[in-house]
Amino acid sequence: MANYKRLFLAGHSYYLTMVTHRRNPILIDNIELLRNSFRDSKRFYIYNIDAIVVLPNHIHMIITPKNVTDYPKIVKSIKYNFSRHFNIEEEQSYSRYKRKIKPIWQKRYYEHTIRDEKDYLRCLEYIRNNPLKHKYVENEEEWEYSSLT
Repeated sequence: MANYKRLFLAGHSYYLTMVTHRRNPILIDNIELLRNSFRDSKRFYIYNIDAIVVLPNHIHMIITPKNVTDYPKIVKSIKYNFSRHFNIEEEQSYSRYKRKIKPIWQKRYYEHTIRDEKDYLRCLEYIRNNPLKHKYVENEEEWEYSSLT
């Protein structure tokens, strides 16, 4: 992962995936806390959530930030606010303990700069079909934790 550089292109949308630590299925059971974490992030950053799906252990979303360099801060804010109010009794690594990081989220997240309309539609379709892919529902319209149903 050496020399990794994020791509910041003004006016573009970003496809993001955030995954819980060890894929712990905590998100749906704590959906109000997650919603509040998003609300809190919107107090500090201006962005549109173009599409989102929340599954028990990960989130896929497309966001369009007003300030392109804010999207890493948006992710950090959502994770931080969720973690701050979530109680967990799981053991954690020494490095996480030392830095006072609860074992709730994977340290990193996936991001993809959406290049054009075809790419945008491909990401939308992936979000729409994700509950189906993981066999949570037989029809994507049945999944209530998606903005696309």
